[in-house]
Amino acid sequence: MTAPPDRPIPRPGILDIAAYVPGKSKATGGARLYKLSSNETPHGPGAAATEAFRAAAAKLEIYPDGSVRELRAAIAEVHGLDAERIVCGAGSDEILTLLARAYVGPGEEAIYCEHDFLIYPIAIRACGATPVKARIKDRTANVDNILALVNEKTRIVFIANPNNPTGTYLPFDEVRRLHEGLPKRVILVLDGAYAEYVRRNDYESGIELAAAHENVVMTRTFSKIYGLAGLRIGWSYGPAAVADVLNRIREPFSVSSAAMAAGIAAVRDRAHFDMSVRHNEVWLPKVTAALQGLGLEVTPSVANFVLVHFPDAPGRTAADADAFLLSQGVILRRVTDYGFPNALRMTIGSEEANRATINGLAAFLGKAKAA
Repeated sequence: MTAPPDRPIPRPGILDIAAYVPGKSKATGGARLYKLSSNETPHGPGAAATEAFRAAAAKLEIYPDGSVRELRAAIAEVHGLDAERIVCGAGSDEILTLLARAYVGPGEEAIYCEHDFLIYPIAIRACGATPVKARIKDRTANVDNILALVNEKTRIVFIANPNNPTGTYLPFDEVRRLHEGLPKRVILVLDGAYAEYVRRNDYESGIELAAAHENVVMTRTFSKIYGLAGLRIGWSYGPAAVADVLNRIREPFSVSSAAMAAGIAAVRDRAHFDMSVRHNEVWLPKVTAALQGLGLEVTPSVANFVLVHFPDAPGRTAADADAFLLSQGVILRRVTDYGFPNALRMTIGSEEANRATINGLAAFLGKAKAA
């Protein structure tokens, strides 16, 4: 007879989850700190969002509106959506986790792509389901490879578009082809955390697809271009039936009053939004060209970051570069957990931070100081 356990034991599958490891926030040297490890905006929140946050401090003893009505109304107003089909949560991570909790369970599967956001397999395994990884092509999601994995056990397909950490994207025609190839019982989740940065004619975040079909959900975040990562606000748009399901299981007060107030102001602050877009439009190609000029390979990106690949040579690897940059006060993101052991992800930061990083890499590689 087997002896009973002497401590609480988690259910099967939980200990198979590799805990999410965030980017570093401290360097080992340097006169200044340049944190380019978490894809945060260099501009911070707009003045309107900051003022709204401060004003909310006067009522911290009051529970927030559990329905998040005013924030949903503001999002709907700006994007021309039906507020009743919007669900808000503590970052888009919560929405992604809720979708997994609601629609996939033991004996079932959900598909995601290799090198995708690590939250997907974590959320899938936490529900007792099996994560199935689709191979990509040219560091981009591949529709044929995804569809080849769909079977009677499949319940969700997660697509990060643009993807993190590669910065690549799936054109809308391919997204539509993917959706058309899925059974109607399978939910296509389009994670558009970086959608606001994309400037491509063949890209669409998924709002139109989510508006027109019963098995498509698009997620977005306030953590990136709106500069509210510290407040944790995310939202989704999809079928009314899916919104109803998510609202039945989400935490009633997961979005704080201060987060709601700042989010309402941020989504309506077009001037701050446009400034952030323009900055990225200028510096994404500049940073890419400068890194390539140092002889480094850079995956073409449409987001607010680049994936930089290093030589597989002693003293020149990503780990070596990371250690050197940390000694100069520059923090990039190691992406070994994402399947890129010899690459670093660099957020597009302020002009000063971008130049410090490029010059730091020039010094590391023994190149002349970058212009």
